Amino acid sequence: MKKLINSADTVLEESLDGLAAAHADILLLGAERKFVRRRTLKPGKVALISGGGSGHEPLHAGFVGVGMLDAACPGQVFTSPTPDQMVEAAESVDTGAGVLFIVKNYEGDVMNFTMAAEMAGREVASVVTNDDVAVEKSTYTTGRRGVAGTLIVEKMVGAAAEKGMPLAALKVLGDDVNRRTRSMGVALLPCTVPAAGRPNFTLADNEMEMGVGIHGEPGRRRVPLASADAIAAEMLNAILGDLTPGRGSEVLLLVNGFGATPLIELYLMVNSAKRILEGAGITATRFLTGSHVTSLDMAGASITVSVLDNQAKELWDAPVHTAALRWGV
Repeated sequence: MKKLINSADTVLEESLDGLAAAHADILLLGAERKFVRRRTLKPGKVALISGGGSGHEPLHAGFVGVGMLDAACPGQVFTSPTPDQMVEAAESVDTGAGVLFIVKNYEGDVMNFTMAAEMAGREVASVVTNDDVAVEKSTYTTGRRGVAGTLIVEKMVGAAAEKGMPLAALKVLGDDVNRRTRSMGVALLPCTVPAAGRPNFTLADNEMEMGVGIHGEPGRRRVPLASADAIAAEMLNAILGDLTPGRGSEVLLLVNGFGATPLIELYLMVNSAKRILEGAGITATRFLTGSHVTSLDMAGASITVSVLDNQAKELWDAPVHTAALRWGV
C-alpha cells in the first residue's frame, strides 16, 4: 500500500485538521472533530446537516458553507458517524428554524441519523437519498443506495434554505429532487482502505464492475472492459429506463470520478453521455464534472442525471461558496 499518510489510525483526524486550516474562512471544526460546521451561521435559516463515512471526499465536509450544508459529520473510513455527532452538530448550527438531515440510504447512516433526530430535542426532518439504479439491495442497504445524486440534493436544498424556505417545504423539495435524480457507476480498479492495507475487491486487467457502489460493493455484474461509449450507453440506458424523462426534457448531467480517474477521461465521458442523451431527445443544460463523491482511490466514474424544471435550474445556479464548489459569490 502506497499512501500519503502518517498512520492508518490518524488519517481522518489529520485530514480534518488540514481541511479546517485550508478553508478557515468558510468552516471550522467542532469539539473533538465530531463535525465540520459553517463558520458564519445565518440566523433564522433552517440548518442543513449531512454526513457519512469518510473516504468520499469532498462529500460531505467539502460542501459545508454558503448555499449548501451548515454542518457535516464524518465517520471513520466507510463507517457511519455516530448519533452523538449529529446531535452536537445540530446544537451548534440550529439558529431556531429547525434542522434538516440529508442522509444517504445506507443502513448504518439511516439508523444513526434516525436516532439522532429522536435525541436532538429540537425540530428535525430528514431526506433520504437513494438515486443508484444499479441494484435494489446491496451490502450496506435495504433498498437503493444513495450516491452522487446526494450532492445535487444538498446543492438545491441548500440554495432554497439560503433563500429562507421553511423546514417542511425543504423536506418536500429534497424528496422531489431525489425522485428526479438517478445515478449509476462503473469501477475499473478497486480502492484500498488505509486500515486494511489491501484492495477491497479484485478485478482482472480486462474486467470492470458495472454498477459498483461507492464503498466498492458489487454492482450488477462483472464484465469485460468496454469503450467509453459502450459504458456510458449501458449506464444511461439503466438511468433513463428508470427515470423515464420525456423527450424535450432538460437535465443536469453530473459525471463524477471515484478518486483515481483523470479529468481527461471524465470529460470524454461527458461527451459520450451528452450525445446519448441528445439521441433520446434530452438536453443537458447544466453540467458538473469532477471527483465529487469518491471512493478513496478507486478508478472509475458514475453518471447522474437529474431532471430540471425552472425552480431546479434557479436553485442549481444560485451562489455557493464551499471548499469544493464555488460559483456566483
